[in-house]
Amino acid sequence: MMVCQLYEYHYIRELKTWTEAQQYCRENHTDLATVSNMADMKRLLNNSAGNMNEAWIGLYDQTDGDRTWYWSLPGVEFNETNWKPGEPNDIRTENCGIISNPLKWGDVSCNTRLHFICYNESKTPEKFYLIKQSKTWLEAQSYCREKHTDLISGIKELQGEQLKNVLSVDIWVFIGLFRDTWKWSDGSSFSFRHWNLQFNDEKYNSGQCAMTVFDDGGRWKNGDCKEKKPFICYDDNLVLVQEKMNWANALSYCREHYHDLVTIKTLEQQILVQEKAKKASTPFVWLALRYNCTKKFWIWVCPEGVTERTMNSDGEVDDCNISGAMDTGGQHKWFQINGGEEFNFICSKI
Repeated sequence: MMVCQLYEYHYIRELKTWTEAQQYCRENHTDLATVSNMADMKRLLNNSAGNMNEAWIGLYDQTDGDRTWYWSLPGVEFNETNWKPGEPNDIRTENCGIISNPLKWGDVSCNTRLHFICYNESKTPEKFYLIKQSKTWLEAQSYCREKHTDLISGIKELQGEQLKNVLSVDIWVFIGLFRDTWKWSDGSSFSFRHWNLQFNDEKYNSGQCAMTVFDDGGRWKNGDCKEKKPFICYDDNLVLVQEKMNWANALSYCREHYHDLVTIKTLEQQILVQEKAKKASTPFVWLALRYNCTKKFWIWVCPEGVTERTMNSDGEVDDCNISGAMDTGGQHKWFQINGGEEFNFICSKI
């Protein structure tokens, strides 16, 4: 099984308010479009080529909700902090994160102009780049995404010795930390944002809704939810089954009712699957991953082929009923578990 697209986007030319668009998508597809990363954005743009310039997506400003901290790099969970004593103090609506040596964090207005640190996942061992140009947080994010991977994100990356070597003791610089009240229509907690550079994070107006603007590279802007615009729906090709089954029964269930247990072959797919796994009622969810005791390697048990995978483990595999499961909390890592255990599981429709 080749799971190439776990989301499918549909451009709808009808003109509707954001709420009307949401209702239409929920009745005819899954929901208004959710966007988890730049790969999703590129597919969304390709799907909408040649259509009207603006279209609603599924992001809305929950102005009466708490502001939530996120990392700019998609898929990095915000679950540990390293604030400087007294921070975050939110003196004047401070929604973006900064850092200085000795690697303690603070908060500042996103419209402040500072130097910043980019992260490049393809460069080793030097992955961090201190950019000595003064930019707003959004401008810094755009620069890092264009020339590297993203603003530096995640507690692990922000604790390394290499980072200390590029930071001055007496200067604060932007990192990939931000907070907002924007939520996805389908309840997903994806941190990905693609605002245009004129977006003002300090402006909170009731009823704001997000749209993508095609002649601005698909960047987003906020607008009056009552305006009538075309919109983009999505179909979700993943199903979380909240029944508890052993691995073999989960595999049979998925093949009987959908297509197969889910296979993960890219980071983008990992991000989508872990979002679905958060809603499980068990500590793990089964994946289509099985240990072949005869050949001594892991395989995806999909019809069109097998893929080898090295698994992290606390011990040696010692029997032939070992399968792969994803942790539903924490960092959503994969674990080897006896296939007789009973967990929720995720099926793919394609």
